[in-house]
Amino acid sequence: MAAKLGAVRQLVAIDLPGGPGFVRALLDAWEDGDAVAPLDQRLGREARQAVMAALAPGALVGPDGRRPLPGGRPVAEGDALVVSTSGSTGRPKGVVLTHDAVRASALATSERLGVRPSAHRWLACLPLNHVGGLSVVTRALLTGTPLEVHPGFEAGRVLASSGPDVLVSLVPTALARVGAQAFRTVVLGGSAPPTGLAPNVVTTYGLTETGSGVVYDGVPLDGVEVSFGRRGEILLRGPMLLRCYRDGSSPLLPGGWLATGDSGHLGPDGRLEVDGRLSELMVTGGENVWPGPVEGVLCRHPGVAEAGLTAVADPEWGDRLVAVVVPSRPATPPSLDELRHLVRDELAPYAAPRALVLVDELPKTSIGKLRRDELARLAALSLRAAPRQA
Repeated sequence: MAAKLGAVRQLVAIDLPGGPGFVRALLDAWEDGDAVAPLDQRLGREARQAVMAALAPGALVGPDGRRPLPGGRPVAEGDALVVSTSGSTGRPKGVVLTHDAVRASALATSERLGVRPSAHRWLACLPLNHVGGLSVVTRALLTGTPLEVHPGFEAGRVLASSGPDVLVSLVPTALARVGAQAFRTVVLGGSAPPTGLAPNVVTTYGLTETGSGVVYDGVPLDGVEVSFGRRGEILLRGPMLLRCYRDGSSPLLPGGWLATGDSGHLGPDGRLEVDGRLSELMVTGGENVWPGPVEGVLCRHPGVAEAGLTAVADPEWGDRLVAVVVPSRPATPPSLDELRHLVRDELAPYAAPRALVLVDELPKTSIGKLRRDELARLAALSLRAAPRQA
């Protein structure tokens, strides 16, 4: 993008819903040589202040136009996006992605998906403050592919915009509401994918720091390398990775590798399989248990609508496994014994939960990821009040 000669490059926060106005504001900022930080319009006052303090934008574009902000920090030449993420700390920080990184992601993704701008179109319906939604917009703009941007996910409107030429990025909760059959391709990210996916659903693995998904159906995009570190931690390297965080720090290891905080391995077919967050690994009776596989088994019980696995400290077991379940029939919920037998039969005895907490809904982020810190807190409070345990 062409920048104004001698202009100070700023970070421009965009406080607009998804739509043509958002796209125009992004392009205008890029034309000026500025970088863009999309804001989550759903945030409360305190959360918004924390994000703004971490990002330190120099200008804000809202419904009334653009205005300068005091205390803004400039961006470096070539910076394109600053995307807010809380990572594993819960504190907001900005991931700085350059134009080169954004373009590399757009080209590699489009090549893998076989996107032809003359024949296909993208639909953006996820929050644009998350890289999964924002990358649909930048991918379409940088490849010249037709684009429709919605202000948020609304199932009826999404289906009305579907078609055999449409590619869309969804998370599992959104996919469950609209299905895959109405689209050419569904790019699925955000959390662990459900089983029994349609052939036109492509699962992705990536982080905000990787500028969106970089491993599709277990296979790295062109230019992306996968390795493994201590305790099986997934390491990624490629041209899509962040330059740094907004505070100037960098998570990159020597050689340009990014330690993801996830554990994984290569399956028998050579594809990457993600076990889960290293911080989510539970050790019960000396045995390692990842929540994902157990949650998958629990959800196969006909009385379980949704399930999360967490743990509370226990002097005997180390981690006492707790199933937090949304029953599909609240009047007749599943019993702990039923769930334990199911997990024992399909996985292993040590993976079976030793306590059960029934809830109306699981705590999730705005894009459908399970909030495991809140899940653990909820389980601990519930067990103190009314324990169900083995």
